[in-house]
Amino acid sequence: MGSGKKKGGRKEPLFGLPAALADLRLTAADRVPGGDDKPKKSAKRKTETSDDEPPRERKAQPSRSGAKRRSKSSISAGLGRLVYWGAVLSLWGVIAVIGVVIWVGAHLPPIQSLEIPKRPPTIQIVGMDGSLLAQRGEMAGANVSLKDLPPYLPKAFIAIEDRRFYSHFGIDPIGILRALVTNVLHRGVSQGGSTLTQQLAKNLFLTQERTMARKLQEAELAIWLERKHTKNEILELYLNRVYFGSGAYGVEAAAQRYFGKPAKNVTIAEAAMLAGLVKSPSRLAPNRNPEGAEERAKIVLAAMADAKFITEAQAQASIGHPSYNVKPVGAGTVNYVADWIGEVLDDLVGQIDESIKVETTIDPKLQSAAEAAVIDELAAKSVKFNVSQGALVAMTPDGAVRAMVGGRNYSESQYNRAVTAKRQPGSSFKPFVYLTAMEQGLTPDTVRQDAPIEVKGWKPENYTHEYFGAVTLTQALAMSLNTVAIRLGLEVGPKNVVRTAHRLGISSKLEPNASIALGTSEVSVVEMVGAYAPFANGGFAATPHVVTRIKTLDGKLLYMRPADEHNQVIEPRYVGMMNTMMRETLISGTAKKAEIPGWQAAGKTGTSQDYRDAWFIGYTANLVTGVWLGNDDNSPTKKATGGGLPVEVWSRFMRTAHEGVPVAALPNLQSNWGPANLVQISSQVSAPTQAAPGPASAPVGNGGYRAPPPMRANVRPQAAAGLDGWLMDRLFGGNR
Repeated sequence: MGSGKKKGGRKEPLFGLPAALADLRLTAADRVPGGDDKPKKSAKRKTETSDDEPPRERKAQPSRSGAKRRSKSSISAGLGRLVYWGAVLSLWGVIAVIGVVIWVGAHLPPIQSLEIPKRPPTIQIVGMDGSLLAQRGEMAGANVSLKDLPPYLPKAFIAIEDRRFYSHFGIDPIGILRALVTNVLHRGVSQGGSTLTQQLAKNLFLTQERTMARKLQEAELAIWLERKHTKNEILELYLNRVYFGSGAYGVEAAAQRYFGKPAKNVTIAEAAMLAGLVKSPSRLAPNRNPEGAEERAKIVLAAMADAKFITEAQAQASIGHPSYNVKPVGAGTVNYVADWIGEVLDDLVGQIDESIKVETTIDPKLQSAAEAAVIDELAAKSVKFNVSQGALVAMTPDGAVRAMVGGRNYSESQYNRAVTAKRQPGSSFKPFVYLTAMEQGLTPDTVRQDAPIEVKGWKPENYTHEYFGAVTLTQALAMSLNTVAIRLGLEVGPKNVVRTAHRLGISSKLEPNASIALGTSEVSVVEMVGAYAPFANGGFAATPHVVTRIKTLDGKLLYMRPADEHNQVIEPRYVGMMNTMMRETLISGTAKKAEIPGWQAAGKTGTSQDYRDAWFIGYTANLVTGVWLGNDDNSPTKKATGGGLPVEVWSRFMRTAHEGVPVAALPNLQSNWGPANLVQISSQVSAPTQAAPGPASAPVGNGGYRAPPPMRANVRPQAAAGLDGWLMDRLFGGNR
């Protein structure tokens, strides 16, 4: 067979990778240039192609118009991205807002259960003449409707607080934006964006805290109020609930408090002042800051004129013309009475869920007289005697409290020293010892020894360590001799003395020991005055009380004090004995400064150890009054005694209290125990005995008298001022 082949012989077909690479050809342009290789220009233009390879396309040079088109395309793409991300952020913002609304709503009570809350109850406390003494709780006047108010009154609030009230839906975006811009420009919070509806929502349902959560709740509740109530209903609710300072809630209460008239009668100037108070009621209240209230009222008048609610002429004519009547009601020491009433109300009527009026036994004139007596005397002599506080209780013999002073300044201290404080009564407790002795058969003429005594190592002494031997019980009580009181207490039994004191009205715990005769157990002023009342009323128990009736404001009777049971706690003859003896205290003894012209009066002074407490409790057939002076920290005074400053306070008050009152005698006075009989027994008084040499024991519960100089036997003691004086010349006869 021949080995040659024809040039045009047939090709075998190729498959797979060989087929794909069969027509692959490299040109000079595809070569990677070497170190010295330089492409020739002709090579760029020259192309080597095969029949199966398409020619390489030549790159076109960019033109200026193309660049502009690409620039516009880039801007369009940027705007598109901005729109896209804006939409994304907006969507997330909407989701966040919805989430916040859901969160706020979850922290509110169910909207469907929300109701306009009732006004908190108020407690009006009135005197025996019907005048308002004090008020507890919110002072809320009667609800007033818009139709009963002058049109400029509600418009004053709209002008200054919410000019767009009738056009927004509870929240005012324009107002919020305006307030935001104003605050940014002023670099501080100078304007608020809350609507009247928001303010009402806050007052009705929320607290006053300044938090974002509270503002969000306020906004949601405002929208709910707008859906549930009409604009006029919201405005009326607002005017009747907003706070105006000085305890006044609602426009009616504010008008009465500041101008002494109903809201329907206020002038334009007064309406502007009321509207101005809402911004800062405590700071702008006319009774505290009249200048600030007037300046704010001018701003409100300008806003009313700008809103065309009044004319410019009306605004100018109203500047500086509010008619003030801002005398504080219930101010001063009568608040001690109001606090005391608040403590007993729960026992009388239980829980209070509506406003009430409490009718009391307080006489406003006597309350003012008591306040002046305590405050003025302390102002004049508190430094001299180092006495910082005082208390006074005055009641009728049947226990009706006519006046009570619990301290010298209620605004500085609300602690009631007449009711709450308990102090040692000193010698003012001795009448209970002497009454026990009378009930065991002794009389005012009974003689006992005034001499040193020792009780289980305790050696009580008279104030000056001097003693007078045999003295009558009348003399001993008038001179407040401690040793006689101790002997008498031991003779009748300390437990019996305690029973007597409790029977007459003392409720505090009393220790039945030898020192009880000197008043070492602590009691309150109101207790002591109540326990002295049986001496003034003929021997009947008297419970101190101040509330007579309690009514709702619409007249429903909730409580009436029942009639007192006439429980005889002292037999009439013993009442007469005690009145005879205690009357001598005012005539010739330690309280001789306590004379009331034309009236028979009796009582007893008391001074506790180291002059820590000074007392005087005295009475007539008309009034029983007790006075205490001392220091809250129980520190000693500068020898303030019961016969000094307390007697002066008592006398000043009692003289005023008895002006124009028909004179009445003390009950059951016995004439055979008067001064004439004492002259006959004065010879029984022995010469004073000096205390035995040696260390002197401190006076415990002494009567506080200034001792007379040493005297010969059968010579009367000299009358002296001081803690416990001595019998006067007229008691014993003879000349000084």
